[in-house]
Amino acid sequence: MAASNQISATDLDVTVVMGELSLDGNIQPIKGALPIAIQAQKEGFTNVLLPMANANEAAVVEGIDVFGVKTLKEVIDFLEGNQTISSTKLDIKRQFYENISSSELDFSDVKAQESIKRCMEIAAAGGHNVILIGPPGSGKTMLAKRLPSILPPMTLQEALETTKIHSVVGKLKGEGLMHQRPFRAPHHTISDVALVGGGTYPQPGEISLAHNGVLFLDELPEFKRGVLEVMRQPIEDREVTISRARFSITYPSSFMFVASMNPSPSGFFNDGNQAAFSSPAEMHRYMGKISGPLLDRIDIHIEVTPVPFDELSEERRGETSEEIRKRIIACRTLQAKRFESHNGVYYNAQMGVKHIRTYCELDASSKALLKDAMERLNLSARAYDRILKVARTIADLEQQSHIQGQHIAEAIQYRSLDREGWLG
Repeated sequence: MAASNQISATDLDVTVVMGELSLDGNIQPIKGALPIAIQAQKEGFTNVLLPMANANEAAVVEGIDVFGVKTLKEVIDFLEGNQTISSTKLDIKRQFYENISSSELDFSDVKAQESIKRCMEIAAAGGHNVILIGPPGSGKTMLAKRLPSILPPMTLQEALETTKIHSVVGKLKGEGLMHQRPFRAPHHTISDVALVGGGTYPQPGEISLAHNGVLFLDELPEFKRGVLEVMRQPIEDREVTISRARFSITYPSSFMFVASMNPSPSGFFNDGNQAAFSSPAEMHRYMGKISGPLLDRIDIHIEVTPVPFDELSEERRGETSEEIRKRIIACRTLQAKRFESHNGVYYNAQMGVKHIRTYCELDASSKALLKDAMERLNLSARAYDRILKVARTIADLEQQSHIQGQHIAEAIQYRSLDREGWLG
């Protein structure tokens, strides 16, 4: 309209205008408003005109004026100076820290299961991947859903990264900056494209939507093997690259991977006391649906047993998520200080081989204990690294500078699926 002299607009050269125009002249919301606004600010634009529903999202960007509009007429009147529209302003830091709230799901709701809670605390403290194995009703899903409640609050930088990804997919629903760590739990019928991302115009998948949060796969063996295998590289590299003929795009995927599964098709161990149980051969075949390389990338394997009635009916409540989170924050603070000179490493699960050699030194007795476990369980080199990382986290929770024998012993216990009797 400006090019054909239908309107006279003086600031179009410094203004980004974006929105979906409907036939009745209304402006509809779009996807990706936040990353577009960030790029506009980098390229020297000073104004952004966009749908009202996207105004809070784009206002996260500092140094640029954001104007939310509802109709094309408002846009024309604003550009010609016939109407004044107030820019959307957000005090990002104040809004972010004021809106950090605790989760409604709390670990105090979980009766007994103290050893499993201990595992979840270790996993959260070091950012470790974990798999829960147990019969139906033992509390696997309940525990997984409460994991975000003990994770440290997101930093402002993490919140911005996470919000950008959700903006691209159009899942912000009018909110500005995200305040809670994401928890994604896709159904087992999900396709590999929906999980890792893709499409003609590549969009982030569930693993990127879980960035800086938790990805939970319930009933892991029910997922298609091909879907699970495409996760191997993103879990290791903490990013996923989607390639097309003309271009490729990389999305971040740094998440805690939590999975749960029954020990057998019937849901129960080889237990003749159960109405339905599976033979060792059936259990082996069922477990074989998950590849060894994928299991190697999961730091902690833990068995979850049903809670006895006496403990289930107790009035006493366990530790709250807030109490556990305090210990985890202290542990994460220690790790952040340790890795402050290592770019891209913030907690123990992100350590590479070089970091493990530097920060996971063992004394003679600990080495002998680990060597014996490696030989007995026939563990891979990757499993060896996982044990050292988990042991480092256990030591950090105790504020110990060196890994000791008991830390190695506890970390070895969390490799249930490597033990004889599980995988044959």
